[in-house]
Amino acid sequence: MLPSQALLPAVVFALTALRALASDTFLAAVYEHAVILPRPSQEPVPASDALALMNRNMDVLEGAIKEAAQQGAHIIVTPEDGIYGWRFTRESIYPYLEDIPDPAVDWIPCTDPSRFGPAPVQERLSCMARNNSIYVVANIGDKKPCDSSDPSCPRDGRYQYNTDVVFDTQGKLVARYHKYNLFRSETQFDYPKEPEAVTFETPFGKFGIFTCFDILFYEPAVVLVSKMQVDTVLFPTAWMNVLPFLTAIEFHSAWAMGMGVNLLSANTHNTSMAMTGDGLFTPEGAAAYHYDSDTEEGRLLLAELSAHPRLSPSYPPAINWSLHATSIKKFPGENDTFLGTVRKDIFTFRELRHKDGNYTVCQGDLCCHLVYQISNKSRDEVYVLGAFDGLHGSLIKYHWQICTLLKCPSTNLSTCGQPVETAQTKFEMFSLSGTFGTRHVFPEVLYSGVQLAPGEFEVLRDGRLKSKHGMSKPLVTATLFGRLYEKDQPHPLRISL
Repeated sequence: MLPSQALLPAVVFALTALRALASDTFLAAVYEHAVILPRPSQEPVPASDALALMNRNMDVLEGAIKEAAQQGAHIIVTPEDGIYGWRFTRESIYPYLEDIPDPAVDWIPCTDPSRFGPAPVQERLSCMARNNSIYVVANIGDKKPCDSSDPSCPRDGRYQYNTDVVFDTQGKLVARYHKYNLFRSETQFDYPKEPEAVTFETPFGKFGIFTCFDILFYEPAVVLVSKMQVDTVLFPTAWMNVLPFLTAIEFHSAWAMGMGVNLLSANTHNTSMAMTGDGLFTPEGAAAYHYDSDTEEGRLLLAELSAHPRLSPSYPPAINWSLHATSIKKFPGENDTFLGTVRKDIFTFRELRHKDGNYTVCQGDLCCHLVYQISNKSRDEVYVLGAFDGLHGSLIKYHWQICTLLKCPSTNLSTCGQPVETAQTKFEMFSLSGTFGTRHVFPEVLYSGVQLAPGEFEVLRDGRLKSKHGMSKPLVTATLFGRLYEKDQPHPLRISL
């Protein structure tokens, strides 16, 4: 007979599994972490110093994990760079890396920590999951040796990967994902040779995982949803907010709605880097979200989500994103347009000069249509309808199609497209649509103060983004954000891989 202490984790796991199986929902948590950063250095620090810093961050994460577990959460996602930060060269990050094996090895680091060499970070994360009977998702660094027989092997004889890991309620490593789309400043890491579509099954649904910049690309983001048919995506991120379309909460909420899955988005928190905004997002909108650009504090969020959203009665129907817009004739005055810039992208804009109207703006193959009524117009505020159809990005170029109703920072039309967070004008209604050449379109509505508008807008089957019953707050932007993945240019840094 096993001692009672040995039986306890198994009993807790069984009860957790039964509780999850008894319902079509699960309790999810994300933690926005104010990361304790190392001092910038070009050279590696001693391994003991690196571990000391990582343990300071893991102390904070462990507190959040315990609190989430005590509230009944089945899974918690922590941020990208959440254990050691991001101020590194390729050489200086090395002491923070561990060898992370393929999950097929069936390994519980908490009970067998030295099986694959020193792995104190994996051991501690595994024990956090095991001791609290909760799935734990974290972002750490993986190192893999290579030699001259591999033509792609770096000069220092190793690959270094930005890596997500998942430990189940027993502390077992069940998923490992190497970030495929590195952001331009991630020179400390290597690109994987091939994209990974990482999934794993739980008693409360099928999960997939990728990291931050990955969300903007076909591989792995669309592959996981469309081909692997995951129910929920785990999303560690270190997202720097960029208005008017790419703040964390608006785009991540829009992506979950456009792709029809749950997205558990955990962001780092650093106001000097414009990093904030995490949430639990569903096909119907935000279940919970947080955005705080004023304080330096972390935040734990929890929400009950559908384990199998595609089977939910409220699951949104399939949408033909161009149906309504292609049926509309161009309205008079379409030539009354001007060009403006949104982060180097040249948009075609048209000013909304009346309190209500029908407007059309076209660029390339995209025509955007807007019907609107303003209930409370502020004299010193200007709104425009904008269209963009083209490649975005400097080094890595990918194709956007965007229809947007947005507020300008001032009455000077040359400012239209520049970031703005606040507004006073309220819209009674709006209906925005476009002749999109893609089925991958993400609907966004952002209120004054960088707030979402859950429950106050809908997307009709014919592709119209439409307000429901008036708008409770002043509008900053309403956007349909389309991605034509097939028009993306080849990745310049992958050609030699």
